[in-house]
Amino acid sequence: MPDLVPGLPPEYRVRPVTADITADDTGDVHRLVAACERELFGRERTDPGRIAADFTRPGLVLESDTRLIHDRAGRLAARAWVDRRCEVDVHPAHRGRGLGGALLAWAEARAGQAGGARIVQTVPDSDTDAVALLRSRAYRPMATEWLLEFLMPEEPAVPEPPAGITVRSFRAGDGRDVHQLVEDAFDEWQQRRMGYQEWARHTVGRPAFAPAMSALAFADGQLVGAVLSLDLPDTDEGYIEQVAVRRDHRNRGIARLLLLDAFRACHRHGRRTCTLGTHSDTGALNLYLRVGMAVRYSSTVFGKDL
Repeated sequence: MPDLVPGLPPEYRVRPVTADITADDTGDVHRLVAACERELFGRERTDPGRIAADFTRPGLVLESDTRLIHDRAGRLAARAWVDRRCEVDVHPAHRGRGLGGALLAWAEARAGQAGGARIVQTVPDSDTDAVALLRSRAYRPMATEWLLEFLMPEEPAVPEPPAGITVRSFRAGDGRDVHQLVEDAFDEWQQRRMGYQEWARHTVGRPAFAPAMSALAFADGQLVGAVLSLDLPDTDEGYIEQVAVRRDHRNRGIARLLLLDAFRACHRHGRRTCTLGTHSDTGALNLYLRVGMAVRYSSTVFGKDL
């Protein structure tokens, strides 16, 4: 199938992700992404659960919207998927051979065929080669993302809850209420709401989900805030996947309370660092800085009109 990604060097072959899901493909892609992260950041932060969740995005058709490039020995050298936004990764051992440019051109063409008006990709600012490639293809910055870290050489102190607020860890059966809270809170800036099953694949249904490190806040028995945490394998860090507070309970210190409660739980589970990602559209960066987090690195969301 040589036309799957035009312009590839002859020593590479290409195919889509297999539809039978792809335990093998998921593992291969995870190892590729982890190798890219170690090269760029000195550590990995993506788990197989996130890769698997991406493969099941509503609207993503594996046959037409994913591409895997293998070398002659059968090793995965690069991958891409596109569905309104796209991700392209090239293994460090295979860079400089045109694979990234070929996959990016394929992604743009596929997005156009699917009727998309714009394609979006997020790239770490320290990945100067990727930034240069996107700029050379007329991509423009749209927003900023940050990965923040909270260092915990000692157990963090947690303040008393505001009057009328109680806090406990996530329990089985909380999922749908937390989903409703998160989607309502994110309505202010996200482009679309996730259904429960899609949301759960990225959060509470993910193998790395850590209910004991996830904190929920209640007022009069009603859920008003949530912090959902992951315990990522192959790392000594906790990760905060989502933070949400109901609109009518904001500016009461609930987000700060839940974050510190989750940090303390991570510390008690042997973690000495906790990380969190945020986006400039949310306006939440200053909240995390005030809690005591610091920016580890930044990324730029690039977009191109098709």
